[in-house]
Amino acid sequence: MVKYVIVTGGVLSGIGKGVIASSTGLLLKAYGFRVTSIKIDPYLNIDAGTMSPFEHGEVFVLDDGGEVDLDLGNYERFVDLTLTKDNNITTGKIYQSVISKEREGKYLGKTVQVVPHICNEIQDWIERVARQPTDGQQGEPDFCIIELGGTVGDIEHMPFAEAMRQFQFRVGKHNVCLVHVSLVPLLGTVGEQKTKPTQQSVRELRALGIAPDIICCRSTKPLEQGTKEKISSFCHVPPQSIFGVHDVSNLYRVPLLLHDQLFTDIVLKTVSLIPRGLPELTTWKLLADTVDNANVSPTGIRIVMVGKYTGLSDSYLSVIKGLNHASHFVGKKLSIEWVAASHLEPVSKEKHPEKYEEAWKRLKTADGILVPGGFGVRGIEGKILAANYARVNKIPYFGICLGLQIAVIEYARNVLGWSKANSEEIDPKTEHPVVVFMPEISKTHMGGTMRLGARKTIFTDENCKSALLYSRISSDKNFVMERHRHRYEVNPKHVPLLTEAGLKFVGHDETGTRQEILEIDDHPYFLAVQYHPEMKSRPLRPSAPFVGFVLASGGLYQQWATGQFESPLKVYK
Repeated sequence: MVKYVIVTGGVLSGIGKGVIASSTGLLLKAYGFRVTSIKIDPYLNIDAGTMSPFEHGEVFVLDDGGEVDLDLGNYERFVDLTLTKDNNITTGKIYQSVISKEREGKYLGKTVQVVPHICNEIQDWIERVARQPTDGQQGEPDFCIIELGGTVGDIEHMPFAEAMRQFQFRVGKHNVCLVHVSLVPLLGTVGEQKTKPTQQSVRELRALGIAPDIICCRSTKPLEQGTKEKISSFCHVPPQSIFGVHDVSNLYRVPLLLHDQLFTDIVLKTVSLIPRGLPELTTWKLLADTVDNANVSPTGIRIVMVGKYTGLSDSYLSVIKGLNHASHFVGKKLSIEWVAASHLEPVSKEKHPEKYEEAWKRLKTADGILVPGGFGVRGIEGKILAANYARVNKIPYFGICLGLQIAVIEYARNVLGWSKANSEEIDPKTEHPVVVFMPEISKTHMGGTMRLGARKTIFTDENCKSALLYSRISSDKNFVMERHRHRYEVNPKHVPLLTEAGLKFVGHDETGTRQEILEIDDHPYFLAVQYHPEMKSRPLRPSAPFVGFVLASGGLYQQWATGQFESPLKVYK
């Protein structure tokens, strides 16, 4: 029988439910239990695919092509899972399913309502997905961690809260542990930890028929015993089931913080289980220590990210995580600086000279330049200028998805001499379309119509940097499976001329016509990929091209390539 841990949040959004859910999964796995995860998003969109990064952060892509909430990326990274699109439930998916069944006559003439039909569909979905393994093994998982997105009291939250209330009785209360994440602010003028927001949040949750078994209190300072006792008194939860989650030096310390407070013991006791021996957290502790040591290192690596959505770091969350994982491998402090691509363009020099000067100052002092994925016209010329600067001045360059297409456009313009070379996305009438719309992609529908999910990339040169990195970092030889999300590709017609001019395409798809990886030989590190390697990066299994980029940016790539570099994190081979 699958056991369920349901994580809710109160007071405000972004309180850390995803980190608590991920940490819970990690700790249960450390005790020997098998885990899967579900994220519930109450928005009406079918999935996250058509949402602007400014709205909801990045769109995370799964192996099966699912475009999902970024929290599923947290689950995959922390618990080392491979989730599917069904592990992300949205209001849109639930209503779409119910309405489809109504049109097919499956409700036998009944009046279709939120209760029971919508609530039953939510519960059916959870039970079905919870039984599917996501850890690469056969058989049902022992636990399913469910994060109920949004904040208690939100209107769109209500059907899911009601479904969770009913779900306790469907599967049995002894199979469910309810964890509520709340805020305990510290008022500067008084210096006292205030419990009223948590009291109100739990009161609202209980009014919906959901009584938390555990309360996790987010705070800036460690939770005081008196604060725990006060929350216990007003919220009808024992003091030993109230856990402080204060600010820590790095994210990897959150599971350790909970473990030190016997969090997992309370979860297991709530669902009538006993621990399976001692937890294995040695490697995780080593990781947390390594990150802390790197963060106080006197020397660091400065990476400049040239993007479009620089106003919200969550827009590039997985790229940031990929860089961080690589920096753990290298053992250097990482500094990521943002440059809005449009600020590098000549028009910005006239309209916003201060921003133009600052953008170029950052770019010219970077140890490495990264151009991530993106869509649309804005900032394209700035990204091309950044790629040109990196190529000409021998600064390590890493392009992801659009970043590969940018590198191709830049090379065609400045090496082949095609001054008007462009992508059909930017200029449909360009005389040199070096990047073209893929023929199989729909031009009328946006959602779920891109080239999505894990696909094979075959190396064409076993001596290239990419092949060396993948073979030594992740033991991938001959080919690699990486996740994609794009509508445009390098124009196959122009590949021979680009190759002849020195732009090496060292990886392609199974047909041999779709280019996936490019490199330049006469450069410390100029590498770009059409896929999104950040989506499969893990804290203890970093992405190979990210590792190469950070090594090169720190001046360590040649040491590593010749076997003279050893990672300070000894778990890496």
